[in-house]
Amino acid sequence: MIEIWLNPSCSKCRVAQRELKASGVAYTVRRYLDQPPSVSEIEDVLRRLGLEPWDLARTTDAKRLGLTLPARDASERKAWTHLMSENPRLIQRPILTASDGTTVVGRDAESLARVIDAG
Repeated sequence: MIEIWLNPSCSKCRVAQRELKASGVAYTVRRYLDQPPSVSEIEDVLRRLGLEPWDLARTTDAKRLGLTLPARDASERKAWTHLMSENPRLIQRPILTASDGTTVVGRDAESLARVIDAG
């Protein structure tokens, strides 16, 4: 089973969902703008991806939203995750997680294949 965090208006999300359907793997959809992830869910995804919050942030969206981003520093990690939870548009998409814990930002074919194979 795979969970996909998506924004239906995002072309990369639609491609990822089409790939999931074509593969026949079971998956659930989370419209993360309607159901924002908690700080702990974001921290968990970051841990599995091996990324820092600023690596997963859509900084151009922050500008559009009129948000000031914290410094890219370990001391600001909590501020980043809270800001991302409160403003889920800041989160890179789509994020896919397989039941074995494999997690990817599914913006390319290789990442999608890796999570589908794990699903």
